[in-house]
Amino acid sequence: MGRASKGRTTAALAPTIILVRPQLGENIGMAARAMLNCGLSSLRLVRPRDGWPNPKAERAASGADIVLDKAKVFDSVGEAVADLERVVATTARNRELSQRILTPRRAAAEMRGWIGRGEKVGILFGPERTGLTNDDMVQADTALSIPLNPQFSSLNIAQAVLLVAYEWAAADEDAPAERMSEHSTRPATKDELLNLFAHLERALDQSGFLRNKAMRPSMVHNLRAFLQRGAMTEQEVRSFHGVIKYLSKHKHSEE
Repeated sequence: MGRASKGRTTAALAPTIILVRPQLGENIGMAARAMLNCGLSSLRLVRPRDGWPNPKAERAASGADIVLDKAKVFDSVGEAVADLERVVATTARNRELSQRILTPRRAAAEMRGWIGRGEKVGILFGPERTGLTNDDMVQADTALSIPLNPQFSSLNIAQAVLLVAYEWAAADEDAPAERMSEHSTRPATKDELLNLFAHLERALDQSGFLRNKAMRPSMVHNLRAFLQRGAMTEQEVRSFHGVIKYLSKHKHSEE
């Protein structure tokens, strides 16, 4: 029967990370840190070698105490997965078992679907030295393998947790694929860009750069397309105006 530490049951909207017979407290702590980095907080431990709780895990967690405080300890993999509808087992080597083997990215997408249907999901990670046994693997309905250098594919357990947890976090459809830094001003409006184009073209006409009438239209179009692609902010447009003004004034003073 599982011995649960203080905390509640698995979060309904995220998978549970299950470390099977972890050997080092430091690795448990670093795995907890990786989990919280990616928004996961439900951790289960199956027969940790050095017992639980573990002061070394607490030190290595670097503040991810919420994960360790809620961790549950079990005597067997079967007990750890008993309340789950879906279990994904991580593996680094080919086995004689017939199982679906997914990449972390594909597994993350499927787990999103399962959890969206209200199913509880767990991910098994094996001991540092040996990985999961076949007896562990058959507790899962799906296998996950991280594609790495075949000549050197060994991962620390915390690294493996981070890679899989990151793919879970990245699969969130609400997460923007691109954003501006927090210190950026708002994007420039098209009117502000048009004013900048006009200012630049006046300065280039005055300097004689656009003196070739046949080439002028294509040169102007290329400059406008270049500045449009830059996705300039309002602050950058104002800075560009200042540069043009300064260079124009400097040229006139030299003349």
